[in-house]
Amino acid sequence: MRFSEIPGQQQVKQVLVGSVRRNHVAHAQLFRGAEGSATLALALAYAAFLNCETRTLEAEDSCGQCASCQKIDKLIHPDLNFILPVTTTKAVTKDAVSSKFAAEWREFVLQNPYQGLNDWMQHIGAENKQGNISKEESLNLLRLVSLKAFEARFKLVVIWLPELMHPAAANAVLKLLEEPPSATIFLLVSNSPEQLLPTIISRVQPVVVRAVPETELTNWLRDVQHVPEVKARQLAQLTEGNVGAALAAQASGQEEHDYFALFVAWMRACYANKVADMLEKCDEFQKLGRENQKEFLQYALTLMRKVLLFGLDAQLVPHLPQQEQGFVKGFSPFVTPRNASQLAEELNEAHYHIERNASPRMVFLDISLRVAELLRL
Repeated sequence: MRFSEIPGQQQVKQVLVGSVRRNHVAHAQLFRGAEGSATLALALAYAAFLNCETRTLEAEDSCGQCASCQKIDKLIHPDLNFILPVTTTKAVTKDAVSSKFAAEWREFVLQNPYQGLNDWMQHIGAENKQGNISKEESLNLLRLVSLKAFEARFKLVVIWLPELMHPAAANAVLKLLEEPPSATIFLLVSNSPEQLLPTIISRVQPVVVRAVPETELTNWLRDVQHVPEVKARQLAQLTEGNVGAALAAQASGQEEHDYFALFVAWMRACYANKVADMLEKCDEFQKLGRENQKEFLQYALTLMRKVLLFGLDAQLVPHLPQQEQGFVKGFSPFVTPRNASQLAEELNEAHYHIERNASPRMVFLDISLRVAELLRL
């Protein structure tokens, strides 16, 4: 994994690279961000950069060519170790620890490093069981760090979702963070750091991973994932810059639709209070299919929020796509604090009814009439 392969996060990348250049690498770092963010991807890119055999003082990324980089890219480097939440499965019926799931983990991460806990549990066949980092894992961890690095500059221990540690495992990690072994770096990757022991939080250097700006995620989806531009823009907006969620939505294979064009035409029909035009949009909405209907309503809610923020202060929406600028600017006088919460409530309620198999045509006509009324408040 290279830093260059990860969308956005330029500031975080610069901080990580700078720490290595200055030789100020903290022995324990906490990559914290929402599920689906680039936390794990950044930790892996950082691991490759730390142990890159050809890294120079001017380098901004790992080379990807040396033996260390190639082994880390395949997750088979002997000095790159993982501690993960696991559980018993049909293949592992007892004593579930991370080492027994090494092959599954490699396959899972190499397929997509932006996936979450539920994806991992499904991947290993956990059925309805919950995963955790067991107390047995603490013994393996202590044994692991007692050994020196085999061939790299640093021994790296990546703890994925440390908030799921059993108290015994958490205390073992705390002890290691208080008295860190030499040349060993702990990279904790967390979606819910507030669930960690305060004493652990106090001993790690935070690396905050935020959502990717819509424009950057759109470009990455288009250029790297080869998603058509209209769909890429919609995914970036729907997921609010969450890479994992955007990839999951793309993988669902839903038919491509231009939600922006549909939203603009719908709002114009509602503002003009033309029932015939509303009925025409109802027919278009019904043809979308239930999953796309839900996705469109979520898209509408996100775009409505942009319109409100633009009306309050245009600087609150600094990365507005060019194709949306004219509409958002023109529509903003009609979405104000007076009606914004009610508009959002109507969209959420429509989403609720569609999710529960209500008639799409009836739901859309009802919300159209309500929106037409609210736009005049």
